[in-house]
Amino acid sequence: MKTASKMILAAVLTLSLSGTAMATPSTQVWIPSPDVKGFGDVNIGIDSYIRYSPKSDAGANIYDVGVTVGVLPFEKIKLEIGIDYLTSLKQNDNQADNHPFYFNAKLGTPEDSFFNGMPSVALGIYNLGTYDKPENALSTRQNIVYGLVGKTLPVIGRLSAGGYFGSERALANGTNLSNQNSGVMASWDRTISEISDKLWLAVDYMSGNNANGALSVGGSWAFNKNVSLLVGTVFFNPFYKPSAGESIPGGKPAFTTQLDINF
Repeated sequence: MKTASKMILAAVLTLSLSGTAMATPSTQVWIPSPDVKGFGDVNIGIDSYIRYSPKSDAGANIYDVGVTVGVLPFEKIKLEIGIDYLTSLKQNDNQADNHPFYFNAKLGTPEDSFFNGMPSVALGIYNLGTYDKPENALSTRQNIVYGLVGKTLPVIGRLSAGGYFGSERALANGTNLSNQNSGVMASWDRTISEISDKLWLAVDYMSGNNANGALSVGGSWAFNKNVSLLVGTVFFNPFYKPSAGESIPGGKPAFTTQLDINF
């Protein structure tokens, strides 16, 4: 399974801007993964999200460089912490680029840790930004708290599911503050060993009708035990029905590349 692909989970929001950005724990394609890094494991992630559409309502392209480190010296209980530098290179006059640092943390236990058949469990928080000014209609403090359970099944692969809750104001879509700061997370992932143990595929979904909501698909190739590259597509809020003149929260679909270097 993919052990350390970075996501750029969206953390740059204004109350009226539909662009996205992200600060990233260990992930699937877009949502957090049940995996947690072991003690002393270090991941450097270099990620990009490039819009397929050049239209003004497509949203900004996003670029992220992040570091995630495992900090607990235990096999059954693990903790990782991370920091990301995230920017849109000032596209669409994105003022969140003035506050580009984001933090994350995740605590979890692997499958079968305490008894046979036990699923993996992860609790975490991400998109911890550094800026929140209501008078400027800008907040990078989404402060998304989430929980996930994951289980690997024969032939099928791993299924994971959970939910999240974040800042009501920072996750708002326009002026509507209700029912947009929480939702479900779910994913499937599997090493395609029938072809190669280096090939890994995943599909994940995050609800919420906010800039993080998305359906994503992707595949990763491990060049060696330390370097892998994921490519995929993120479809932001594909089930959202915008009213006349309204943009889809998160913007148009984006092509993602995620280079991971592990130590």
